[in-house]
Amino acid sequence: MSILPPVRKDRIISQLPQCFSKGAALNTEDEFHGKVKTACQQQRTGTVGRFKISKVIVVGDLAVGKTCLINRFCKDVFDKNYKATIGVDFEMERFEVLGVPFSLQLWDTAGQERFKCIALYNISRSAVIIVFDLTDVASLEHTRQWLEDAMKENDPTSVLLFLVGTKKDLSSPAQYTLIEQDAIKLADQMKAEYWAVSALSGENVREFFFRVASLTFEANVLAELEKSGARRIGEVVQINSDSNNMHATSKKKQTKCCQ
Repeated sequence: MSILPPVRKDRIISQLPQCFSKGAALNTEDEFHGKVKTACQQQRTGTVGRFKISKVIVVGDLAVGKTCLINRFCKDVFDKNYKATIGVDFEMERFEVLGVPFSLQLWDTAGQERFKCIALYNISRSAVIIVFDLTDVASLEHTRQWLEDAMKENDPTSVLLFLVGTKKDLSSPAQYTLIEQDAIKLADQMKAEYWAVSALSGENVREFFFRVASLTFEANVLAELEKSGARRIGEVVQINSDSNNMHATSKKKQTKCCQ
């Protein structure tokens, strides 16, 4: 098995990144869950020597800035002349969370109707980022349908949801205040965490993806600790994220929405 190089120094997470606004987040804790910290300190997470992967699906209307958002974080670039995504692309980002290797597959989906479900199948214990344009009220309203599509094949209680407004740099203060109020209300209804970012300037982009990585990691570890609660202290807890691996073969009945 090939050995991956060390995680970049700017991808190391030792403290739980804070939310954008405590009034727009489900998890308002200042630190990682105590059980997660203990498990990592005792190396009982099952990730030592194995690189764990969790899928993150990025959905939203065409041209709201999904690709620009991902490229700003993964490549630190902004290209306003990029070509629209055809189907699904993905980037792999490696982190070290509390000393444990952890990777996110960031799936960038096209905004067209016929591509809505390509990457939304089997995302338990992962995350969905629903993106809208802070200068386009209609794109915010459309996030309801994107959420509904994402949850057709998944249990909402097992998926972390994020509602993200892009193009913050293009929104006037008055316009931003109005749409943010509506976005926070909608995020509360969705049980999602709200963020506002700018791919052009990079504002809040790094902080947002670190938050996604941290909460996804925490959710995976807590779920496996609960599942293996009967095991003796000191035994290795196996985190099974194979179902989120792009090379894994799903045993579930395939969805028909893209046929």
